Amino acid sequence: MTEIKGFLETSFLDWPGKLCSVLFLPRCNFRCPYCHNHPLVFHPDRYASIPLEVVLGRLQSFRGWIDGVCITGGEPTLERSLPHLIRELKRKGFLVKLDTNGSNPQILETLVKDREIDFVSMDVKAPLDPVSYRRSIGISIDLDLILRSIELLKRGEVEYEFRMTVVPGLHGEEDIKKLGEDLQAGRRFILQNFNPENPLDPSLRNIPPYDPKVLKAIEREVQGMI
Repeated sequence: MTEIKGFLETSFLDWPGKLCSVLFLPRCNFRCPYCHNHPLVFHPDRYASIPLEVVLGRLQSFRGWIDGVCITGGEPTLERSLPHLIRELKRKGFLVKLDTNGSNPQILETLVKDREIDFVSMDVKAPLDPVSYRRSIGISIDLDLILRSIELLKRGEVEYEFRMTVVPGLHGEEDIKKLGEDLQAGRRFILQNFNPENPLDPSLRNIPPYDPKVLKAIEREVQGMI
């Protein structure tokens, strides 16, 4: 049974160009110090699970209004019943977007190959070297997993974007540009500003985010790196 810990009925922000509902699944294998969903990661039992039948019933009333459903987390690919959840949403006629950190390329490839998902937002945390990545996700990881997911999406078998949450002190302008060079993704590479309100690492609450205009200028520059 799929554990759904949050349900946002409508969002204009979670799927580029579409109005969608958002489902939040618990748990994550990363420990990003700037994560603001960490209660969902560390203490999922504090949140009531929403039965899938309730979600599907509510979504049914949105038919013809929303374009699709975004599945986010946590890290959704850790949920063993994710394929079942996606199939149920597709059976009801909804497009499905998946948010992922790219650490499970085998699962991602299966979903893409089986045409189960319609859009993928992959959060790429840092320049693609082990030291930078470890600093940004709080653990060591086999970077080849991330690289495999990136290459899979760049095949173009599903619509996608790469997102980077930019944190002053963790990510300087040169780090952002280095990742832009690594990805060569053009307008599919999106920068997101760090939210200091409730990060996993409390010391980051005192770090002011990038000036939005400065960040947008950097984004335009890295989007031109093709």
